[in-house]
Formats: sequence, structure tokens, C-alpha cells
Amino acid sequence: MTEKSYPLEEALKAQSALRSAAGLQPEQFPIQSFVGMVSDEIEILRTQGKTDEEIAALIRRASNIEINSGEIVQNYAPPEERHQHGG
Repeated sequence: MTEKSYPLEEALKAQSALRSAAGLQPEQFPIQSFVGMVSDEIEILRTQGKTDEEIAALIRRASNIEINSGEIVQNYAPPEERHQHGG
């Protein structure tokens, strides 16, 4: 039997609805946790020749997250430290 899986966007919608129903504010992530969550993508972009500054600029353009290359370097989680989630 194939394991069910859902896109991140759908998981975020569900979490938002649950937090709202529970009277909770949107979840906040410290920069370390955020960079840890996107370290798989950072690794791939690095192998494609992107610099950490280019990656930080991409994040800033796509969101309200203020991040710089130093924060990426400081908080990047190498593969052995990541929790695999079946991307």
C-alpha cells in the first residue's frame, strides 16, 4: 500500500485552520529552525552553483523572511543532521 503524502501548502492550510480553531496565533519559527527546514533545498541550489547570498535573496523575494547569507551559513543543517520527510 502506498503511503499517503501531501504537498507542504496543504499541510500548512490544515495547520493554519487547526491553530485558528484552537485560538492560537500562527506558528513562528526561529531562523535556525527555518534554515534547518529548507536545508535540503539549500544543498541542491548550492550544487547547482547558487551562492548563499543568491539563495537568501530568493527567500527574501518570495516571502517576508529577512535573511542573509551569514544566517544561511550559520544555521545550515548538513544531511546527517536533517530529519527526512520524504520530499
